[in-house]
Amino acid sequence: MPHTPEEKKKVLTRVRRLKGQLNSLENALESEQDCKAILQQIAAIRGATNGLMAQILESHLRESFMEDGHIDPKTHHSLNNAIELIRTYLK
Repeated sequence: MPHTPEEKKKVLTRVRRLKGQLNSLENALESEQDCKAILQQIAAIRGATNGLMAQILESHLRESFMEDGHIDPKTHHSLNNAIELIRTYLK
């Protein structure tokens, strides 16, 4: 869970954007829009959800490896590599 006000604001912005995408999907389904448009919206929602998950996971990992507000340089490098791998996988 993001603990800094800046991180929390970013996460909440993502959640609100995702909520808007879900509302648009609901409206598209109710108005019986074309399947292609609906599938595009679902893909966008999946991407937004994966981005949110990556952001929360990165915050959690950084906090888990932090000691006295700092991360050891070697651990920092390994952590950055792991986070990059996770972000690539979630795209």
